Amino acid sequence: MKDTNQDHTPRKHWLSLMAKAPIGRVARLLDDTIDRPPYTWLRAPEVGSTMVRARAGGTGFPFNLGEVTVTRCALTLATGEVGHAYIQGRNKSDAEAVAIVDALMQTSAASALQVQVLDVLGAEQTNKRDQRAAKAAATKVDFFTMVRGED
Repeated sequence: MKDTNQDHTPRKHWLSLMAKAPIGRVARLLDDTIDRPPYTWLRAPEVGSTMVRARAGGTGFPFNLGEVTVTRCALTLATGEVGHAYIQGRNKSDAEAVAIVDALMQTSAASALQVQVLDVLGAEQTNKRDQRAAKAAATKVDFFTMVRGED
C-alpha cells in the first residue's frame, strides 16, 4: 500500500539541487566529505531519453518540446537505505554519486552532507542565478512617455 501522508519536499529539494549541479561537482563534494559506503545496484546507471514538455508563455496548453538525454540509477546501501538519481546528460559516475548522496541523506550522515554538499550546491546555484539576473538588469531599458499637455 502506498503511503500518501509522507512529505517528500526535502528530498525533492536535494535531488533537484544535485540534478542541476555542474558535471562532476556532486562527486567531488561527496568524496571531500565522506568515504563512499558499500552498496549494491538496484538499477545500474543507464542512459536514455525523456520527453520535455513546455507551455506557451508559461501558462498555455502543454506541448512536447523535444527529448533530452538522461542518466538514471538506483542503489541500496548495506544498511538498507535506497538512493535514486535522474540527471541530465550521459555521465554515469555523476548519477552514481547523486544516488549515493540521496541514500546517505536518509542516514546519520545527513547533517554533514547537508552542510558540505547540499548547502554548497545551493549557494553556488543562487550565486549563478544572481549573476545572471544582474547581467540582465544591466541591459534594462526604461521607456517612459512625457506628458505633452495637449489633452
